[in-house]
Amino acid sequence: MAEFTMELNDEQKEVRDWLHGFAADVIRPAAAEWDEREETPWPVIQEAAKVGIYSLDFYAQQYFDATGLGIPMTMEELFWGDAGIALSIVGTGLAAVGVLANGTEEQIGTWIPQMYGDVNDVKVAAFCSSEPDAGSDVSSMRTRAVYDEAKDEWVLTGTKTWATNGGIANVHVVVAVVDPELGSKGHASFIVPPGTPGLSQGQKFKKHGIRASHTAEVVLDGVRVPGSCLLGGKEKLDARLARAREKAKKGERVKNAAMATFEASRPAVGAMAVGTARAAYEVALDYARTREQFGRPIIDNQGVAFQLADMRTSIDAARLLVWRASWMAVNGKPFTAAEGSMSKLFASETAKKVTAQAVQILGGNGYTREYPVERMHRDSAIYTIFEGTSEIQRLVIARTLSGMPIR
Repeated sequence: MAEFTMELNDEQKEVRDWLHGFAADVIRPAAAEWDEREETPWPVIQEAAKVGIYSLDFYAQQYFDATGLGIPMTMEELFWGDAGIALSIVGTGLAAVGVLANGTEEQIGTWIPQMYGDVNDVKVAAFCSSEPDAGSDVSSMRTRAVYDEAKDEWVLTGTKTWATNGGIANVHVVVAVVDPELGSKGHASFIVPPGTPGLSQGQKFKKHGIRASHTAEVVLDGVRVPGSCLLGGKEKLDARLARAREKAKKGERVKNAAMATFEASRPAVGAMAVGTARAAYEVALDYARTREQFGRPIIDNQGVAFQLADMRTSIDAARLLVWRASWMAVNGKPFTAAEGSMSKLFASETAKKVTAQAVQILGGNGYTREYPVERMHRDSAIYTIFEGTSEIQRLVIARTLSGMPIR
């Protein structure tokens, strides 16, 4: 087990600087354009693939970093560049984590490479969990998966929403209900291979922020997938459902497929928020040093200086919570105090507050699209919403501390 450290090693620093260079030279110059276009920035993803950032190998190296800091370091640097473009680059990772968390070795080896494609033919993937009537309340999920034993196929029917890369993905990972009587315990995850009949894109959402990232509904109309597309396999599912039924009788808790994916990814979302907050703080700091009013830089005024001090303190505190949770996850330490949710909660709230303070420090300039803090402030709003709202994170933390079941 790697010791917890607050210092990156030389190799990690080299990777961090490489990522930072890509974010500064490629992502940032394109940020305003793709935010206005509200389209997937395929040319930027292509550039990321060419240099090796958008690839299975790179994310595998970071995911299996024994210190746990590879993924949060990557997220922070890319989202420092721009949240919308960065999410387009890393969005496939959520689907990949879904397969890693629930799939067999064969499924991992078969499907994750197809999520990324290659340098000459870049692909993306989508993780589909939320529904129009089932966001935080996963027990209300209605998408059904029914097993056709004669054909060894699963038939998926329902509508998913808020899916990053939904409808444009090469591979979709879909969470569906297999046993309605078990509520959220009766869920399973399925791979929908490329070109499968019955899967279509519903409405594409026009969003407040992260507008370069494609978000849409995914409609599943009698989608048939082979039995081998059930993540983990049917034998494992049957055994898990049997245990869930038994535990339900005793009132015990059991995790579901979607929750396993979110628990693994929450510190990474926290790192995204840290990157956006840091970017806004740096713009505000530079502006405060150079903007003069009444014959002196505005940073000489305590009202501005104290805000910057609080901003930096919150950012550093958020990063430490993210790093701790990431280290714990990689080294198999249980989140006995919901440390993953803590990191996501504090980092997302920090991003919203810091970006708002940055706008305030820049004054009227901060409210215009001539300066990036306006976009960063819009982008930051999503961190307290997706992959569990701040209210849900607080609920998870409180119930973990009290020993109450998390449903």
